[in-house]
Amino acid sequence: MKKYQLIATTTFGLEAIVKRELIDLGFEVVSTENGKVTFLSDIKGIVKANLWLRCADRVLLKVAEFKAVTFDELFDNTVKIDWSEYIPENGRFPVDGQSVKSTLFSISDSQAIVKKAIVEKLKKIYKIQWFPEDGPVFNVKVSILKDIATLTIDTSGVALHKRGYRTNAVTAPLKETLAAALVSLSFWNKDRTLIDPFCGSGTIAIEAALMAKNIAPGLSRDFAFKTWPLIDESSYLEVTREAYKAIDNDTYLKIHCYDISEENIIAAQNNADEAGVADSITFEVKDFNDLKFQEDYSILITNPPYGERLSEKEEVTKLYQQMAKKLSNLKTWSMYVITSDKDFEVNFNRKADRKRKLYNGRIETMYYQFYGENPKKNSD
Repeated sequence: MKKYQLIATTTFGLEAIVKRELIDLGFEVVSTENGKVTFLSDIKGIVKANLWLRCADRVLLKVAEFKAVTFDELFDNTVKIDWSEYIPENGRFPVDGQSVKSTLFSISDSQAIVKKAIVEKLKKIYKIQWFPEDGPVFNVKVSILKDIATLTIDTSGVALHKRGYRTNAVTAPLKETLAAALVSLSFWNKDRTLIDPFCGSGTIAIEAALMAKNIAPGLSRDFAFKTWPLIDESSYLEVTREAYKAIDNDTYLKIHCYDISEENIIAAQNNADEAGVADSITFEVKDFNDLKFQEDYSILITNPPYGERLSEKEEVTKLYQQMAKKLSNLKTWSMYVITSDKDFEVNFNRKADRKRKLYNGRIETMYYQFYGENPKKNSD
């Protein structure tokens, strides 16, 4: 079976996690660069990657890569490709682009050249002069980095963080892919209690439950590749059936979500219900100061208010100090906090065991990781 090169695009800082995901799924990783992980796959793997990747943004089909310092080089190399392998006569193929540190810096011109080259190639193959473009969508992208042009087609369609379960969102919600990454970077597993005291839409808890129950995050959504002639329906059905069979419905989870806002809790409950994990999470309207943290060796993962506006800064600083006071004696707990506040460690009165720069949308944040005692060590 033919192998294709695919690119899993990622938010900055999540490349290593996505690489690990791909390896765990059985893919051969070719390279890891800023914002992307390249891997090899057959047709079924295109389905599998889209269905199972939790922390990647998109899965792109890599069509070609070549040097291009003139528009003639860009056109000639693009027209060499047999685009009929991917795009049918009625296919819609809009072209997007980007250029970084390259001679061909005009994105609009590069897009137009690639579009023209694809049309010219397909004219010869299909022996037609006009394309209706009223069929399946093939989003082509030309990315030029340091004069190397990479041509790809987006297999995902809507970005992979759109799982389909978040029907109720709160202000500035955490992306599902980032929430999954926060859980992956923690010590949490299905045998330990997980608490999110500022749960918002419940995304962290929901992603944790999906992981623990081995539910593929893409089971409830659509993908661009589903309408492509390249991928037959039987391949999609086979991979999807395998994913449904892999679900662990017997796992008992101890996941607790709290928020001071009743509106947030209702939204989180509805989202968990849509995701099929509502029975694995308890939700409660509660102020952080009223919470009791009792069970040893628990895990706290949370996305507290950031205080991006100056008017909120004092209030958020006070909250972080309250967190420090409330959580300081929990020696067996491991705690993970994502925030854009650069003074968090000062206000929390504790230096993180590890920090990782991550982006919540366009907001630069730091993921502070505080490690508690190892439960295995104490059970020996």
